[in-house]
Amino acid sequence: MRPRPQPGWPLPALFAHRCGGALAPENTLAGLRLAARLGVAAVEFDVMLSADGTPWLIHDETLERTTNGRGPVAASTDAALAALDAGCRHHPAWAGEPLPTLRAAAALCRELGLRANVEIKPAAGHEARTGEVVARQVLDLWAGDTLPLVSSFSLRALDAARAAAPGLPLGCLWERPPADWRRRLDALGAATLHCAAGDLDDAVLAEAHAHGVPVLCYTVNDAAAARDLRQRGVAALFSDRIDLLSSLVGEPGRSA
Repeated sequence: MRPRPQPGWPLPALFAHRCGGALAPENTLAGLRLAARLGVAAVEFDVMLSADGTPWLIHDETLERTTNGRGPVAASTDAALAALDAGCRHHPAWAGEPLPTLRAAAALCRELGLRANVEIKPAAGHEARTGEVVARQVLDLWAGDTLPLVSSFSLRALDAARAAAPGLPLGCLWERPPADWRRRLDALGAATLHCAAGDLDDAVLAEAHAHGVPVLCYTVNDAAAARDLRQRGVAALFSDRIDLLSSLVGEPGRSA
């Protein structure tokens, strides 16, 4: 089993999903600013590489859903991505909001005092390269500060991230944790287990607690569901409706 580098900051109870959740265009600097104004201590966002190998904040492999662009992110140059509008698809009031790079997001997180969960979201066929590039940039962009938590559904990306940055705190993402989730997590030296809230069973939660692994659940947008998960011992929640889960703002995450 590899050593498990831990986040150097206490997990909060609430993360703003994709920067600001549903209240702002996803994966944008506007979302980060909104999360900070609402008092949320931590944010989660997705990172994918451009054709030039630069990490940009975007969830989908293609541009159409969240921007005014077209085509694959992995085939788009930095210049093309920098010219996109990442706000107009959310609401006309957000028109003109740019698509940010990881560098821009890291600088704003540090300026606003936001902790981050950087999700490596590789395009198909780019898993290892994305994991390596993102890990190296995270070390550079958060130099002199506490490192963010870095997670992914791609074990190949996480393995490359671990090789590039042995001290980086990692989180393994699944929709439903597989039966051998702890073996895979230990092989990576990952610190946290992330899964869909509706696919977390008590046996997995009990095993995680027994082995000191915090469980983080996505995407929770209902206050009653949030209370239930917290009472069961879930460490932290990712939400698109941070306004509806305001009771969790400032509340610490539960220890495993």
